[in-house]
Parts: sequence; structure tokens; C-alpha cells
Amino acid sequence: MIKSLMLLGLAMTAGNTIGYCQAYKQLHRDLVVVDGHNDVIYESIFQGKDIGQRLKTGATDLPRLREGGVDVQVFAVWSDDAKWKTGAFKHANDQIDALEKMIAANTDKISLAKSSRDIESILKTGKIAALIGVEGGNMIEESLDNLEQLYARGAKYLTLTWNYNLSWASCAAMESDDMDPKDKGLTEKGRTVIRKMNELGMMVDLSHGGEQTFYDVLSVSTKPILVSHSNAFELCPHFRNLKDAQLEALKSNGGVVGVNFYSGFLDPAYDARLKKLYISKFGDNGTSKLSIWSMYEKLPKELQRQADAPLSKLLDHIDYLVKKVGIDHVAVGSDFDGIESSPQGLEDVSKFPLLTKALLERGYSHADIAKIMGQNFLRILKENEE
Repeated sequence: MIKSLMLLGLAMTAGNTIGYCQAYKQLHRDLVVVDGHNDVIYESIFQGKDIGQRLKTGATDLPRLREGGVDVQVFAVWSDDAKWKTGAFKHANDQIDALEKMIAANTDKISLAKSSRDIESILKTGKIAALIGVEGGNMIEESLDNLEQLYARGAKYLTLTWNYNLSWASCAAMESDDMDPKDKGLTEKGRTVIRKMNELGMMVDLSHGGEQTFYDVLSVSTKPILVSHSNAFELCPHFRNLKDAQLEALKSNGGVVGVNFYSGFLDPAYDARLKKLYISKFGDNGTSKLSIWSMYEKLPKELQRQADAPLSKLLDHIDYLVKKVGIDHVAVGSDFDGIESSPQGLEDVSKFPLLTKALLERGYSHADIAKIMGQNFLRILKENEE
């Protein structure tokens, strides 16, 4: 690693573009890169696509993960609550089955890790370490036994809610000022879930969680909490992002927030810019009936790139989060394959080295980049296991 920094310094001093390029790529290879949230199970694997091969669709496959230097990938197990009002636990297990089948077909490239010790062993072999994160408490179907079974299968965190309230926890998408206070946050059942997760060593993930849920969890949890894929509300006022008071509370808890790559959570001008580009291409007929995702997917690639948030917006969020919570509490949770738009230059998982390059250019030290790109996530994982 010292050698990498020497190379970087020489390259920058000499103005040698080739040397600089080689230096940041070597620096990236030296890091343990952890992406704390990726939706490729539902987007590709569960649809029967072979991510062991390079795909022309989606943002993720094993060749591109290797190209991007991703050492540890969290695979999200997800379900839409509205579609899975019953059978969600089975649906979660079906997705884990699909992930395990993919891993079994690519044992030379990837292995499932169920602990920090597993990760260390797998990385020594040069393979990618796969972790499981369950996105949505609906999939435990109000059963602590189901929670335990998902943990036993490798689930290292549970994102308490998705975009719907549960009987035991409220979500950010539905919490509002005019809600009855008794309908916000955790119920006693919800508190029992948190205590059980602490006991198991399973991280509590508060991305998607409502504000009251956020604070209720902090009042119960004895372990540091994770916010796997969210950004700073002050820079982009979206309900999925964290307000300053939440960031202060997260810092006090010792938790970690993983920056989300979604343009709509990074840049408040994204929606308007996308709509303008769509209308310029197709006209205004029926625009109001289309979702942001649909408009984006209909655009040609060159217009999609214009709609994407500038990479500088992602760096701005990282800077802001580091300022508010400290360098030891910021990580990466890309949300690739769960989003239609990511920053310019970070279109898929193969592009992760460009984030390392951008962080260097923002003045972050090698040690700080190592924390953001992986060490902070691994630290909180281990602290929850203890």
C-alpha cells in the first residue's frame, strides 16, 4: 500500500497521466471493497439470467464485479409488500435458493460468507465474498422463528421496512405529520424483533425506515445500526435520506451509513431534468402517467447519461456525511440493479475504481478511502457479531 502511494505521488508530480491511471487502479486493487447493497438477485438471478457470464442487461454480473474490484458484495433479498401480502417468507427463501444455485455454478469465483471470519477466509482465496441482506421485514411474516431461519441461511442484516408500513414498524415512505403518533415507529413486537436481531448478531438496517422508527430502534438496540443505502437529506430532501439530527444520532450510536448511487437521492434536480429530456425526445403526451423509471428506460443511452446525476453530486454527499458523522461512519451501498439511474461514470459495478479515483481527487487519504470503500462496513458487521 505504501508503494501504491509512492507511485501515486510520483505520477501526480510528474503529470504522467498513464502513471496516475495505473496508480489509482493499483490503489483500488489494494483496498477491500465492500458494496453494502445490490438488487441483482431479483433483477437478474431470480429471473433466470446467468450472472456468471457478462450480461448486456443490468448493472451486475461476476465478470463486472471482478473488473470493478468488488471483494464483498451484499446481495439484497427483496419483495414488494403489495405483491407478497402472504408467502413472503417463502419468497425470501426462494431468492436465497437462487443465489446459492448461482454460487454453486461459480465456485471458482464466489463463495457465500455467513460471518466476518468467513469473509477473511474467502478473500484469501481471491474469490468474491457474497453476503445476504434481507430488504423488508414483511419477509419474516411477524415470526421470530422465520427471522432466525433467514439468519441461519446467511442474512447479515434486515432492512426493517421497504416502502410500506408493517404492523410493527413504520416506513419513511408512509410516515407523515398527520399520522396518529401511536401508528409511528416500533410497536412492542418491533422492539422484540430488534432485541432478537441484537442477540443473533444480525445488523439492523434503517434505510427505508421512518424517522420515528429510526429513533425507536436507537432507544432499543445495544449494537451499532446500519443505514445501508441512503444519503444526506440536507443536500437532497428525499424521504429516503437522513436528516442532520438522524446523522448526529447515528454517530453517537457508532453506526454506519452507506451512500446510495441513485441519481434521485443525490440530485434534487434529477426528476425535472429527466422529464425535460423525455419531453424533448417524445413530446408531452402521456408524460404524467409514466413513472420516472419508465421515462428513463425509454430514453436512448446518450440522453440517459445526460439525465444521470453528475459524479460530483455523489462526492458532495460523501463529503457532507463525513463532515457530519466522521470518516469512521461512512460506507458504500450502491443500490445497483434497484435503481434506473446512477451517477455519470458509475453506470455499473465495473466502474467502482472510478470512485476511488474521484475520492483521491477530492483529497481523501488512502486510509480514509479504505474506510469508506470497505473497512467501516466490515467493522460494524464484526461489532454486531460480538
